[in-house]
Amino acid sequence: MNSTPAPQLAFIGLVVSDMAASIAFYRRLGLVFPEGSEREPHVETELPGGLLLVLDTEATIRSFHPAWRPPTGGGRTALAFRCQSPAHVDAVYEELVGAGHHGELKPWDAFWGQRYAVVHDPDGNGVDLLAPLV
Repeated sequence: MNSTPAPQLAFIGLVVSDMAASIAFYRRLGLVFPEGSEREPHVETELPGGLLLVLDTEATIRSFHPAWRPPTGGGRTALAFRCQSPAHVDAVYEELVGAGHHGELKPWDAFWGQRYAVVHDPDGNGVDLLAPLV
């Protein structure tokens, strides 16, 4: 058996094309970013439990990885936000779609026992909204 401790997940990083739009979207989901973050090329916010969500502009990524290009095609990453109740899923979904964000999957009662919906952030990343059906 290996006695070396396993690495721990430290952050989830997203490359964003418009920092201000991304900050506004994630603030609508209750995340807290420092004042003025909209003008920064790199922003971090601590999530409950200590995990970080890190946003970097495309220019920031290219500054240390010049060959980087944004991916094309369908998204392969999704973030999921637990809501307080099935009605809260509906309300958050409607608020985000009403603010102009793309609603990918309207709220529905999933067979695995959750109220579930998907909306896209400004860069097309899937953001799942969920709550137990109790």
